[in-house]
Amino acid sequence: MAKPTRDVIVRTMRTQGKCTVKELADAASVSPVSVRHHLANLQAQGLVDVEEKRHGVGRPLHVYFLTEKALELFPTRYLRLTNRLIDEMKEALPEGKVLELFAAVASSMAADYSQQLKGLPLEERMQRLTEMLSAEGFEADLQQRGDSLVIRELSCPYLRVGKEHPEVCQVDQDFIATALSLPVERVTCLLEGDAHCSYEVNIRDLQPESEQHE
Repeated sequence: MAKPTRDVIVRTMRTQGKCTVKELADAASVSPVSVRHHLANLQAQGLVDVEEKRHGVGRPLHVYFLTEKALELFPTRYLRLTNRLIDEMKEALPEGKVLELFAAVASSMAADYSQQLKGLPLEERMQRLTEMLSAEGFEADLQQRGDSLVIRELSCPYLRVGKEHPEVCQVDQDFIATALSLPVERVTCLLEGDAHCSYEVNIRDLQPESEQHE
């Protein structure tokens, strides 16, 4: 059965690197117009980028290539290696020690961020943290729900590892709590069938009693 045109285009860029529209059209056996349509959609999703390539006289060629975001969609050996390393850790160490190591990873990740957030008002700290999480690949946003501020992670770069080792979810929660220097509760989780992972800070619990009764 023939593969969909988009799949052929993506896999051709993966194997050949930078490709022209003609090269992609030849590989997929479709017209250049069809290729440009698929490339426009892939660019809109942040999966493909383009640059100009000089080749003597005349107009430069446009060559297309996969972004880092697109490359993360392909199965890679690092995933297998990561799962094997965690398997070995679980075999060699007591369960409590494994969780301690995950907590140490979270603390190390959060160290730089916590310095940048120190001294800011709570809502600004959480807004800045969502921007930092997005830069790390989580596509996070911030919502207020009653007395709570909620960080939602709309995607998770650890998801495939988490399916084998759910303990890695604790890294996220510890990272957010350490960066904010606040207690954080995980209220939804992708691994549990929810649409996204979300973490809640209860504003009311952080206010002095005198302010709560005003």
